[in-house]
Amino acid sequence: MIVVIQRVSESSVRIDGKVKGEIGVGLMVLLGIEDADTQEDIDWLSKKLVNLRVFPDENGAMNKSILEAGGDILLISQFTLHASTKKGNRPTYIKAAKPDFAIPMYEKFILATEKELGKSIQTGEFGADMKVALVNDGPVTIIIDSKNRV
Repeated sequence: MIVVIQRVSESSVRIDGKVKGEIGVGLMVLLGIEDADTQEDIDWLSKKLVNLRVFPDENGAMNKSILEAGGDILLISQFTLHASTKKGNRPTYIKAAKPDFAIPMYEKFILATEKELGKSIQTGEFGADMKVALVNDGPVTIIIDSKNRV
């Protein structure tokens, strides 16, 4: 599993012109799922996500997690995070999980993240054509691959 995490002052996702999810201060997270992902990846990554210290403390240092900062999460499925660009100029997505595996994993990741955060999160819609808007605060952008955890 790969996530791209952006600290935001606001973020939203629209599908067919309608707002599906939106947050104020928090984290906008793009999630890429591959066939090799397991429940262990979900558990580790959801814990890492909510405990990542990227919010400013009283001295302005990035020392607070989203739990401490009280922000929200907008989670968007993003199969293109597993793009391979080794050959030619057209990316291939051979590592990206197919929907029959990815959708249940995406739903499990939502539940695990909500459990870790202690409240509901906002989401996009798996497989939909989504328009994501955000104001990256900082800017702060972090990429985490659960396969690189050791």
